Amino acid sequence: MSEPKLKAKLFVHAALRRCTLQCLPAVVAHKGDEDSGTILVRVLQGGDRCRVWSQVRNAEGALGWMCATGTEPVSESRAEAYVARARDIDSDVWVLDVESSDGLAPFLEPLFTA
Repeated sequence: MSEPKLKAKLFVHAALRRCTLQCLPAVVAHKGDEDSGTILVRVLQGGDRCRVWSQVRNAEGALGWMCATGTEPVSESRAEAYVARARDIDSDVWVLDVESSDGLAPFLEPLFTA
């Protein structure tokens, strides 16, 4: 059985707070469904490098994060294209933008690999 999931709005507010505590600029780029919206995190690394993280469940049902754009950073335009496609499929998706040079955010835990 999978573990329970926080309401999306509560998770987003907590994530923004953790970024603020670590002095990382973060904003809600798109607001989704307050209860059960999917969450995407676009991490802007500077120098036209980005990563897009998506919240997923592993085979055992545990929640975690996977880099949806691959193992290497992508351009901001490719990251935006990914987010736009996701929003076309699901209008309830939340999009958080975080500026972080290492491509991570303090709330991206645990990380899963493909």
